[in-house]
Amino acid sequence: MKILLVLLSLASGITTLLAEADGLRLDFYEQSCPNAEKIIMSQVQNILAQPQFQNAPAQLLRLLFHDCFIEGCDASVLLTDTNGTSVVERQAIPNRTLKGFEFIDMIKEELEKECPGVVSCSDIMVLATRNCILLSGGPYYPVYTGRRDNNQSFFSEALSDIPRPNGKIFEALHLFSLRGFNTRETVALLGAHNIGRISCQFILPRLGTNFLNEGSADSTLRGGFIEEIKLKCQKSNSSFSNTESLKLMRGRGLLFADQQLMANEETARIVGEYTLDDGTVFRRDFARAMVKMSNLVSLTGSQGQVRLNCSVALKSS
Repeated sequence: MKILLVLLSLASGITTLLAEADGLRLDFYEQSCPNAEKIIMSQVQNILAQPQFQNAPAQLLRLLFHDCFIEGCDASVLLTDTNGTSVVERQAIPNRTLKGFEFIDMIKEELEKECPGVVSCSDIMVLATRNCILLSGGPYYPVYTGRRDNNQSFFSEALSDIPRPNGKIFEALHLFSLRGFNTRETVALLGAHNIGRISCQFILPRLGTNFLNEGSADSTLRGGFIEEIKLKCQKSNSSFSNTESLKLMRGRGLLFADQQLMANEETARIVGEYTLDDGTVFRRDFARAMVKMSNLVSLTGSQGQVRLNCSVALKSS
């Protein structure tokens, strides 16, 4: 793939080299739908203004990650089984707890009123996620557009290639490296758990009597933290807010996969770096990694399609 290196300055004042993937560019819809990005920003602002949607940034970020990690950012994770005869990514175990689909649908509905059949669902996901992160106090990063939507869904790949909440650190590093991420970028992306809340359903398995088939609860959990989890998770639908780096340093990472960052010398060193300043280093690394994640693109130009309904692929003519 042809790579054009573009020198850009992030809002945090950090200048970095970013790669613009062939087929994507800034302001792709400048001529075909000039108000597209304004509409997306306005809709995101409306979503965040509603108290029941305060966890939207975390939900959209997780949704985007699960989409881009499998065959690139192509909105394949949004597809539903409309005829009841096929399996789709949504049905894979790692994706059954995904949320935020309705936000993409809300934004798409407004864009279809303005520019029917022009803006892809995959571009909506990437832009809406960036806007949610920014409006929630996260770093700005540029988003290239011009993605196309896939008419296929990849159940088997989603089942096997999404990093597991109870996965060991070497598994996560391997899966990220297959997609071109180095160790530092991997730690920064896993640090996205700083955003939002984590449901008890992802935490309680660590307290089981045979976690990871080891015949006991997670041995990395400390006694006081175990009791805190039990107390917090007594109520149904309970969740924890998360501020990850300092918790990891104290052995209080909520997800096993996150606490595993302290089990590797290099990843533990990077986590330590993130605790030493006011968050500037993490924000820089996270912004760079999100640009790279968003540029995992498989379909541009005349490839794929632009769906009219983000959960339904257009039928081939």
